[in-house]
Amino acid sequence: MQQSADSGVEPSREDVDQLEGPTVIEFGAPWCGYCMAARPLIDQALAKHSNVRHLRIEDGPGRRLGRSFRVKLWPTLVFLRQGVEVERLVRPSDSSTIEGALARIDGVA
Repeated sequence: MQQSADSGVEPSREDVDQLEGPTVIEFGAPWCGYCMAARPLIDQALAKHSNVRHLRIEDGPGRRLGRSFRVKLWPTLVFLRQGVEVERLVRPSDSSTIEGALARIDGVA
C-alpha cells in the first residue's frame, strides 16, 4: 500500500486527520539539498514498511498543510497513526532513525 503523492495537489489538514492506518508525510522541496541527501535514507527505510502510506508534499510559503504542522526545516517527516501525529523527524541523517519511527506507527520491525 506504500504510495507517494508528488502530484502537486496538497491534501487538506482535515483529509490528513482522517487518514486510516500508518502514514508518513515528508515535507520538503525538490531543489532542497537536505531533502536530496535524505531521499535515499527515506527510501531505504520505507522499503521495509509496505503498509505505510507515504505522502511527499512540496512545502514553502503559502502552503497550508506544512504550516498546520508547523514545519520550519526540510525535510520534516511526520509519522501518523490513524491521522494522529506519533513522531516527527527533522533532517534525518540515518535510515535506522527513520526505520525506528516507521516501526512505531507500523508495528513492523
